[in-house]
Amino acid sequence: MRYHSYLNSAKAIIDSYRGDIPFAAFLKKYFNANKKYGGKDRKQIATLCYNFYRLGKAVPQLPVEEKIIVAVFVCEEKSNDFLQFHKPEWNEIITKPLAEKIGIAGFIAEDVFPWAEALSTGIDAELFRYSFFKQPDLFLRIRPGNKEIVVKKLQDAGIAFNMLHDDCLALPNSTRVDTILETDKEVVVQDLNSQQVLNFLKDPASSTRHPVSIWDCCAASGGKSILAYDILNGQIELTVSDIRESILSNLKNRFETAGIKNYKSFIADLTIDDCLLPIAHCPLIICDAPCTGSGTWSRTPEQLYYLKRKTIDVYVAMQQQIVSHVIPYLQKDSIFIYITCSVFKNENEDMVNFIKEKFHLQLLQMELLKGYDKKADSMFTAVFKKP
Repeated sequence: MRYHSYLNSAKAIIDSYRGDIPFAAFLKKYFNANKKYGGKDRKQIATLCYNFYRLGKAVPQLPVEEKIIVAVFVCEEKSNDFLQFHKPEWNEIITKPLAEKIGIAGFIAEDVFPWAEALSTGIDAELFRYSFFKQPDLFLRIRPGNKEIVVKKLQDAGIAFNMLHDDCLALPNSTRVDTILETDKEVVVQDLNSQQVLNFLKDPASSTRHPVSIWDCCAASGGKSILAYDILNGQIELTVSDIRESILSNLKNRFETAGIKNYKSFIADLTIDDCLLPIAHCPLIICDAPCTGSGTWSRTPEQLYYLKRKTIDVYVAMQQQIVSHVIPYLQKDSIFIYITCSVFKNENEDMVNFIKEKFHLQLLQMELLKGYDKKADSMFTAVFKKP
């Protein structure tokens, strides 16, 4: 029976995955190496695996097969053939409230994420835990001048969407927009709160401080750089850096599609002491720091499953090294924007205190952008000024 096969396949994948690369990338490699699975099979098996990881630290004593069945019951909201085959009595009550289903399954929400005391101020621990059980939405940021054509293309294709802001759309996560829209040219796939982290640049009160040049020091795929470029109508001199050449190569391709032609880039490990960087002092530095990614765990639940408490300290040490090597490149009367996709106080408020105390920067604003109640990611941003 195929539902036995789905369960066995999901178990085999989970048993062979070690959390060392993103699970989505691992799944892609696994299915490429195992051509026997059709498209429907891959989708079913992938969903079972993701549901398994959505239980986080809960029920570690259960065999993988049993934990998968528990996860389907807790995470799914509609009756399904898989659960009907393996646990029909649960399938009959699958529409019960989430809290009640967790109790029926034999654990408590605190088991999923046991570190409530480590959360940033303002995070509702219960809602945060519950967010793990649902896949977030897909968010698009419409690039300037493209709203009319983007909306028309989606409507013509019969794609349902919600317009959250003038330039922000929410769609079901499974929506294939790349066949309808020109990503990075017309729209950017960017989480709801990731679109908000540079709102300081939109503030009329900050207009006199708009930079001539920006250094995106941990640029990754370049999403924040494209956002800054759009906010400032392309009137910037952009420099980007990251730790690996492959990252900057991918960024180059993305910038070409986005129409960003005039920029500088260099490879740098910003955790190394006494590293000389090929950059002049900047009026604005964006530091989207490497972090636990805990604000994105509803998208990447495998990271919750594999995280060890001491890993937070490893990231904090890395963040302190990076900001310590970057902030000296700020010129006088300049702006430093610190960003994480973390919900941990150590990576957020404690880092703000570290920056203020060590470098005597003035904190202009600090914001925790909660996404767990919006089917979105949670982000943290702090804006500083160097006197």
